[in-house]
Amino acid sequence: SGSDAAGLSPLTCAFVSFLAYFALQVISARRRYKISPPETTGHPEFERIFRAQVNCSEYFPIFVSLLWVAGIFFHQGAAAAAGLLYLCARLQYFHGYARAPRARLGPLYASARLLWLLLGLAVAGLLGHFLP
Repeated sequence: SGSDAAGLSPLTCAFVSFLAYFALQVISARRRYKISPPETTGHPEFERIFRAQVNCSEYFPIFVSLLWVAGIFFHQGAAAAAGLLYLCARLQYFHGYARAPRARLGPLYASARLLWLLLGLAVAGLLGHFLP
């Protein structure tokens, strides 16, 4: 079991930075297409950027929770590797969705598989820690 999960902090900060970047992309698209808050519909490109940002934000608590539990109870290196791949997949997802809805699918499936992997690592780590 990984006793020191400090290596997970940079990944957590990186994903928070990604979320800020995604939010800035929404702000930029709002200005470009003249869509004022609280409106969430309008130009199709704005709607795709907005949905991509919301989708990434919705999965952040799941990702960060699994990352840290897997890192603390299973192995920091394995969790960090899966987390880094997840971040790459989510960035590709965001940019793919901004281009076209179908372009999001490959990265979406990749990020889902990585969340399942992190869940498996977290469960294995918790079972190993709490069962004799």
